[in-house]
Amino acid sequence: MRDVDVFQQALGLTPPWRVEAVEFDPEAGRLDLYLDFPPGSGFRCPVCEREGCRAYDTTEKRWRHLNFFEHRAYLHARVPRVECAACGVKLIEVPWAREGSGFTLLFEAFVLALVKEMPVAAVGRLVGEHDTRLWRILHHYVARAREEADFSDVTHVGVDETSAKRGHNYITLFCDLDEAKVLFATEGQDHTTFGRFRIDLLAHGGRPDQIHEFCMDMSAAFLKGARRQFPTAGIVFDKFHVMKLVNDAVDEVRRAERTERPELKRTRYLWLKNPSNLTTKQAALLEALTPSKLGLKTARAYRIKLALQEFWALPGVLAEDFLKRWYFWVAVRQSVYTRIGQVVLVQ
Repeated sequence: MRDVDVFQQALGLTPPWRVEAVEFDPEAGRLDLYLDFPPGSGFRCPVCEREGCRAYDTTEKRWRHLNFFEHRAYLHARVPRVECAACGVKLIEVPWAREGSGFTLLFEAFVLALVKEMPVAAVGRLVGEHDTRLWRILHHYVARAREEADFSDVTHVGVDETSAKRGHNYITLFCDLDEAKVLFATEGQDHTTFGRFRIDLLAHGGRPDQIHEFCMDMSAAFLKGARRQFPTAGIVFDKFHVMKLVNDAVDEVRRAERTERPELKRTRYLWLKNPSNLTTKQAALLEALTPSKLGLKTARAYRIKLALQEFWALPGVLAEDFLKRWYFWVAVRQSVYTRIGQVVLVQ
């Protein structure tokens, strides 16, 4: 079998396209495949899809393809403009690449798979392309996916902010919790982000009154945005942010008590961890500090935190009563414990 026949089958080319020549330069680490079509070949009109249109003229084009082993591979072809009786002269679409791209579809698919796992700049270094060219690929497919997005079934939305780059530069993400996918991303972390999400939701077939719940942190800006733009939606504070606030409250108790109880020095992470995550040494120290006879307020605050963690494993019919009883237990204690209850319920 000739080398051109091997690459013809490997590329999956169908008539009239065929591999005419192959050039391999091992020193340059490069493989060039030249594609062409026989004289008199007919093509489909890209507008009306009429078959059998003849080439009017051609334009030389090149596309970066997947590597051949460790060697860069490029496809070259004369792309014809065809003369259609109904549509006039039109440039055809080649089957291995999209219009306007300097990469084959397979190369673009490879890049899209990589950018899910690593930064675009790192992908650029890996494949040997400038990251600005790869960003064009990403922008194209994101824009196309956004155009086709349907939000008509979205009912449960998760909201969170993340740092876009160093400094106080944030973006807010709105995610479909049922489908585990991003719906919308926008700059900022204030209440206006919900207004922009509302506009985008409507633009993609969704309705504000169909959103049953927002799951988010206790940001005052988020609360304001949700209540103003989605007044019928419920608000759920997620476990991560609730427990983070409770941990902060336990640490606040420890810091206040540390001046009087020197045994609490350098024990911060002891109270922030769950018992199952403690080292043997930490577990022994915790056991020595938690007996009620020591009267440590920090130890009691820690037990209150552990009790709250049971809430997340309860079925809905029991959870509300448990939370009320837990809060009553905290509220009737001294003010240092009330601080722990406030971070959960006062919002």
